[in-house]
Amino acid sequence: MSAAPFTVLIPARLASTRLPNKPLADIAGLPMVVHVARRAAQSGALRCVVAADDARIALACRQHGVEALLTRADHASGSDRLAEACELLGLQGDDIVLNVQGDEPLIDPQLIDAVAALLHQRADASMGTAAHAIDSAEDFANPNVVKVVLDAQGLAHYFSRAPIPHARDHAAGSCWWRGGQGVPAGFAPLRHIGIYSYRAGFLRRFPQLAPAPTEQVEALEQLRALWHGHRIAVHVTASIPGAGVDTPADLERVRALLAG
Repeated sequence: MSAAPFTVLIPARLASTRLPNKPLADIAGLPMVVHVARRAAQSGALRCVVAADDARIALACRQHGVEALLTRADHASGSDRLAEACELLGLQGDDIVLNVQGDEPLIDPQLIDAVAALLHQRADASMGTAAHAIDSAEDFANPNVVKVVLDAQGLAHYFSRAPIPHARDHAAGSCWWRGGQGVPAGFAPLRHIGIYSYRAGFLRRFPQLAPAPTEQVEALEQLRALWHGHRIAVHVTASIPGAGVDTPADLERVRALLAG
């Protein structure tokens, strides 16, 4: 459990290109966002709140005992939605906020605690997130798998859709991290996991920061924080996170897992 209090905020947007009405998709008799909130409530959070863009999401949450608030429908990103939620909830300053995506019904409560703890341990970081070691060349090359490189203090150097770090002295496509001349023992590239902790004061300021050129090129919002000099602490977990839901096929896979 995290050493100090934190609040979980779950952004939920009804519109989805690949899976319409995604937060309300039925999984084992409950809306998906309710599964997410119930998993998050098993963490050490003092409070778990769904930040919804539509009254139907908020109503579905309340019907199942999940706290929800209604935010504007025109937010450009989930962090913008959470910044408004922080204002509505009166969170500010050094209050710790966890951004748990509303399409992660298998989220590990212990991962939530670990990412929350980062900011209690790291006064130099404005944000925290998570990663795990990549073990396949396919994932390393896949632009939908976001990679992160860390420094010696466990802070993020850079996030990219490209295969980073690039091994100059190894053939393209080879699993260079499994050994070879010049490869540090035990080293592996890291896959970024899309969970974030923030200090609420920073989260409320984040939407006012100018978008970074790197953010726009990579389509990775966290690069805005690095561009403006903020540090992101990273928890490296040995556990591969549960499957998220982006497509109808993902939804069927999670339904089967939870039914089993």
